Amino acid sequence: MEYRHLGRSGLTVSEIAYGNWITHGSQVEEDAARKCVEAALDEGITSFDTADVYAATRAEEVLGRALQGVRRESVEIFTKVYWPTGPGANDRGLSRKHIMESAHASLRRLRTDYLDLYQAHRYDHATPLEETLRAFDDLVRQGKVLYIGVSEWRAEQIAAALRIATDSGLDRIVSNQPQYNMIWRVIDSEVIPLCEKEGIGQIVWSPIAQGVLTGKYRPGDAPPAGSRATDPSGSRFIGRYLTDGLLGRVQQLRPVADEAGLSLAQLAIAWVLQNPAVSAAIVGATRPEQVRENVRASGVRLDPGLMRRIDEILGPDIQRDPAYTDSPARPA
Repeated sequence: MEYRHLGRSGLTVSEIAYGNWITHGSQVEEDAARKCVEAALDEGITSFDTADVYAATRAEEVLGRALQGVRRESVEIFTKVYWPTGPGANDRGLSRKHIMESAHASLRRLRTDYLDLYQAHRYDHATPLEETLRAFDDLVRQGKVLYIGVSEWRAEQIAAALRIATDSGLDRIVSNQPQYNMIWRVIDSEVIPLCEKEGIGQIVWSPIAQGVLTGKYRPGDAPPAGSRATDPSGSRFIGRYLTDGLLGRVQQLRPVADEAGLSLAQLAIAWVLQNPAVSAAIVGATRPEQVRENVRASGVRLDPGLMRRIDEILGPDIQRDPAYTDSPARPA
């Protein structure tokens, strides 16, 4: 495993992080989840990403139990706040009330007294940005949060937060968590240039496009039994990738992966990690073997010619338009 600084902060993270969206507390049993976490630790993963909304708060609980007994200083725990975690009007968003209450609830579920990284899971148009940033800053000053980040914020939203933090002497954002992979490159045009200038690292999710870049989905075939495309909790997110044209082009990547001595999944993760703006790529797993396979992408260097071939193969399906956004109803 190789390690990188989170942006220009002093925090070092494993360049492959373990995430438990759709898995812990929902798709897999707790014993399997614990074995996946143990495999991640064995392979040198130190960074673990979750969110209060995952599996209706159960994902945090499962991760907290799985990390019990692990030296706290040896891992980095990331979680997020924004999406509804209860029925009340204040059980959502980025108000001071919700941030403070959610942070304390996450600490209890994760069985820790501080979070290494606390992230705004989306931008809240209904709350003044200064209120959100002051709440985060208070948590940092209280020692309950070490660093703050955001997830799926636009470049102009990140820039506004940085201006307020500078003008008001508040703690600055050090990370952004966007979707990013060979196909989905929306952050390249605006988000990454701003973040590189401001020292903000990318912790990217879905580096294998929710399994599509593993090659297990084939054009003309029904999705494999037990795959994310057949799971109600994940199928609505993967649908846009399941076109015969794209699936056929993914199959054309096999010789490229073979040449690099990698599986298709490893090639996809390694591709993400070629970008110096990326601090970590988040991988999920339902079995320990998947964790062990994915970590082989750490430290891989892909030559420029191979990177160009990937672009030539996927060209018609690469999404670069920053105006194209996912549904705001997706808490990934």
